[in-house]
Amino acid sequence: MAEKPFATEQIRNVAVVGHSSTGKTSLVSAMLFCAKETPKLGKVDKGTAVTDFDDEAIERKITIAAAAAFARYKGHKLNLVDTPGYGIFLPEALQGIAVCEAALVTVSAVAGVEVQTEKMWKVCAEAGKPVLFVVNLMDRERASAERTVSQLQKRFGREVLPLQVPLGEEASFAGVVDLLAMKAITSPADESGTVAISEIPQEAKDAAETARAQLIEMVAEQDEALLERFFAEGTLTSDELTAGLRKAFHQRKIFPVLFTSALRNQGVTALMDTLITLVPSPLEAPVLLVRDDGQEVMRSVSPDEPGLGYVFKTISDPYAGRISLIRAYMGAFSPDATYQNKSRDLAERFGAVNWIQGKELVTVERLVAGDIGAVAKLKETKTGDTLAAKESQFRVPPVRIPEPTIAFAITPKSKGDEDKIASALAKIQDEDPSLHVSRDAQTKELLLSGSAQLHVEIAVARLSKRYKVEVTLQPPKVPYRETITKVAEVTTRHKKQTGGHGQFAEAKIRMEPLPRGTGYEFVDKIFGGAISQNFRPSVDKGIQYAAQTGPLAGYPVVDFRVVLLDGKEHPVDSSDMAFQICGRKAFREAVKLAAPTLLEPVMQVEITTPDEFLGDVMGDLNSRRGRVQGMEPSDGQTVVKAQVPLAEMLTYSQTLRSITGGRGDFHMEFSHYDEVPKQLQEKIIAAAGAVAAEEEEEE
Repeated sequence: MAEKPFATEQIRNVAVVGHSSTGKTSLVSAMLFCAKETPKLGKVDKGTAVTDFDDEAIERKITIAAAAAFARYKGHKLNLVDTPGYGIFLPEALQGIAVCEAALVTVSAVAGVEVQTEKMWKVCAEAGKPVLFVVNLMDRERASAERTVSQLQKRFGREVLPLQVPLGEEASFAGVVDLLAMKAITSPADESGTVAISEIPQEAKDAAETARAQLIEMVAEQDEALLERFFAEGTLTSDELTAGLRKAFHQRKIFPVLFTSALRNQGVTALMDTLITLVPSPLEAPVLLVRDDGQEVMRSVSPDEPGLGYVFKTISDPYAGRISLIRAYMGAFSPDATYQNKSRDLAERFGAVNWIQGKELVTVERLVAGDIGAVAKLKETKTGDTLAAKESQFRVPPVRIPEPTIAFAITPKSKGDEDKIASALAKIQDEDPSLHVSRDAQTKELLLSGSAQLHVEIAVARLSKRYKVEVTLQPPKVPYRETITKVAEVTTRHKKQTGGHGQFAEAKIRMEPLPRGTGYEFVDKIFGGAISQNFRPSVDKGIQYAAQTGPLAGYPVVDFRVVLLDGKEHPVDSSDMAFQICGRKAFREAVKLAAPTLLEPVMQVEITTPDEFLGDVMGDLNSRRGRVQGMEPSDGQTVVKAQVPLAEMLTYSQTLRSITGGRGDFHMEFSHYDEVPKQLQEKIIAAAGAVAAEEEEEE
């Protein structure tokens, strides 16, 4: 029997984000357990966590993809989007934040503020999302609430403010004091989830009263009416405090801090109560939409308008097939109905409409505005697409996915897998749009690009386990090119006698260098009939064919002009093929006389680095033959713009991560081709010669 939907105002959508190993998945598991959605606490390392169901995640003991789950708690539906903590899986976190009204940022009580804490803070700030911090792992050795809160305030401002005072730390952590209710909420360290609410212990009273006074003062500062009330009365009532805090949280003026031990299930119900109280319902958070005419508008979520939803995640399930995770923004989605994919201009027929609990589907009567759910077996819909009722005039702008930073050439180990590999890669891309698959037109290599080597390796592991396709990974070849630097003029004759008709053609050409990026140009300057009009294009064809293989290292020759000056033909032995062969010979003779040189692709690179690593980043760029074009400092970080040869960027992703401790980012795009320094040309030519010799031996 299908579940009945919750009203939109009873829904809370929260993205759980933060650095790796801060307990995000364990915290989600604990909330599901406390809401009685699961019979026991899930363990990441044992593969029993609801939101870590991927084989690779279980094997590597890390979250590698966003997953959704829900907790029915105190008359509300709490949708939780669990996201990876590794920076290389950032796109998964971006999608999760985009479809939620608030972010729950987990911080380790031992390690404090880390790289991904800062990145998630920045992403939430850019998206205008309220942030609530939860200091987890309070039961661990060397855990410190005071040190962690101090770090948070130093990095993100005095508006980061505790809503609780922890009762004990490390092994003695027993619960928290709720500063709104001024009650102690304790749980035994036995994972049972049993909660006791009592008066504040004597030893914690002074700390709790001081912290509550600071909270009241900070809330009052954010609202003129409350500030006047505070000055008049010296305090705020509990209702005023809660309402003021909620408003300030929605406006990103206060960022509450709570304390938990997810693995011991302590502080979890208090956290859930806070999420229900503070996080805005979908009705309270306007969303950016795009009209059919291209105009961007801010609209309030409405259950009464035509259905409108955004696909933020795709799961390829071996049994259920493709599962599309949808955040509904307007109206409702009903089962067995047809909706328009506005991103691809096609219709999709829905089957059952579901809530999603990790990988399990729970059938629901309809998916209402503000809710998160899933539909299976949509044929063409992919991550980032908008699904809507036919009469809807809006679409949801897709989340911008960062460009890949590293590429590998992949080849199937078995020739029989060549056809299977394309289909398998397409399915993997459906799940992870941040992976790119392409074929280099020059090198003919199939390239798999991702945000890091681990990202690509996980994709390859999926190819093997799910689709039984084994591949090898290699660094991609750099698509070098060759060109000329001088003018050369040659006269070439092709003559061959055989029984019957022979072959004869003669052509005089001049080869001239052209500006970089111009390509190839053929100019016919023959006056009269030295070569018949119908044979002149044959010379051009022969030259273009020969230019595919340069004289230095076999790379294509570019940026040159050939002028056809003169020639001869034979009334019987001349032919299209004879003049093509003549054109090839003429090119090969002329290019050797025209001082050929090697060209390499140069990339336009933008690197974002914290200021303390700027010197090391600049030094590394210089060692990579980079030419810095400018720097833009901003808020403790600097964006460095530079042009760097592609050959020097193949391993840059790992190096930048090492230099900056994972806090640096970069993206690059092709800029132009430039001449390779002479001392490097010799090595490239020698390497190309060795490869050619190996290939000849194999043949």
